[in-house]
Amino acid sequence: MVPAHLPLDELEQRYRRCRDPVARSHWQILWLLVGGSSTAAVARVTGYSVNWVREIARRYREDGPAGIGDRRHGNPGAAPLLDAVRQAQLREALAGPAPDGGIWSCRGVAAWMSDLLGRPVSAQRGWEWMRRLGFTPQRPRPRETRADPAAQAAFKKGGLPPPWPT
Repeated sequence: MVPAHLPLDELEQRYRRCRDPVARSHWQILWLLVGGSSTAAVARVTGYSVNWVREIARRYREDGPAGIGDRRHGNPGAAPLLDAVRQAQLREALAGPAPDGGIWSCRGVAAWMSDLLGRPVSAQRGWEWMRRLGFTPQRPRPRETRADPAAQAAFKKGGLPPPWPT
């Protein structure tokens, strides 16, 4: 049973006046429940699961009208993997040579971060932090090792005949 924090006509008015689509559906659920509809009937009408209808009713029971609405807006998300000080350290490290003497790669950044944080970091996270700090993974172009040096020199001089008949 849902307590009537607000009268039935006030629930209906809040449902009809609400412009936020998430809060609007919550007010509709409450309006129907307080009006005497069963949880299963409200779930059928609104298209939500029975469990979600019960969750909205629980929020309304515990917090009253303040418990209604989209709670994702107030969720800041997880803290970044690197705080501002560690981001500055990574930016400084990326400006110089990689620890192995080569160029920085996603795996190299991930290994550097693993050492700093004391836990494993995936190469994907290395790429994300390189891009976030404005760097790109650099790789030299591969060279073809099977090429014939004499044929390459002749091609550069224009000495080879065209590959098609003339």
